[in-house]
Amino acid sequence: MLLSLNYPSWIHPEIFPGVPFLGLIRWYGLMYVFAFGTALLIFKRLLKEGQLDTLDKKATEDDMYSFFAFGILMLLIGARIFSTLVYDQSGLYWQKPWLIFWPFDESGNFTGLAGMSYHGGFIGGFLGMVIWCIRKKLPVFQWIDAMAVSIPLGYSFGRLGNFLNAELYGRITTAPWGIVFPGAQKFSISIPWVEQIAKETGIAITEGVKLVNLPRHPSQLYEALFEGVVLFLILWFLRKHKPFHGFLTAIYTIGYGVFRFFIEYFREPDADIGYRIVSKPDSPTYFNTSWFNLSTGQILCLLMIAGGVTLLLVLGIKNKKNKAKK
Repeated sequence: MLLSLNYPSWIHPEIFPGVPFLGLIRWYGLMYVFAFGTALLIFKRLLKEGQLDTLDKKATEDDMYSFFAFGILMLLIGARIFSTLVYDQSGLYWQKPWLIFWPFDESGNFTGLAGMSYHGGFIGGFLGMVIWCIRKKLPVFQWIDAMAVSIPLGYSFGRLGNFLNAELYGRITTAPWGIVFPGAQKFSISIPWVEQIAKETGIAITEGVKLVNLPRHPSQLYEALFEGVVLFLILWFLRKHKPFHGFLTAIYTIGYGVFRFFIEYFREPDADIGYRIVSKPDSPTYFNTSWFNLSTGQILCLLMIAGGVTLLLVLGIKNKKNKAKK
């Protein structure tokens, strides 16, 4: 009987591990290329469908590339700033902000721009798209709706990149699809609950071993499925049935917020941050001991849901008034 899975030993963060220069190419970066490429292809399909045309102007591919490039640039800037200033607890980037976009550590070693925040990317990308539309005098929410449809499927690749990096894994589980991630925290086999979970999940404890690595929820894959594929299918179905511009933007914001909020119960919060709201003090982050212990991601998701609902109501009321005037 399948009780748990070992993280595949042949998967490495580097695509060509140990090869000079090529060893710098990582799966995570490649997944970003796939993500943006997928989003661009979907956006191009929407352009051909006429989703971005107005009564007096037909959208062009030049418009699309310009909009997409500026939006992605602002997304990356927002994602990096948020990751370094909100999630990093060392205080380094507040003291030396020039390091935020510097791909080397203080010793001069190349590190790349490791660390991106989805919520920061959401804010940065949204502001970028708004600024672009205002400058070009094009309908803001008509264009952002198209991006809302295009993003989720590409986002799946980002979470697959996290899985290939063996990072952002979930909490301890006895589910048969639980995966033993190599970098996860190990626990003493002398602790009764550790021994019990090891037995339930079929982990063999050899003589002399004092620490054991327990199976975790592959929460990266949960996110890739629900925040990516499922959310994309919902928005793709609605794209030709939206009652007003901004509807898909609101649905995306609410949908992502809801999916991510609940998946966070399976994903382990960052150990150095823990919970932002705590109803049960001293709760370990590797178990869900209370539904009212909320992580940073969950709080930001609640804000997303509230913002999406507000946008839906405001634009819905405005649309109703415009129809009444006609």
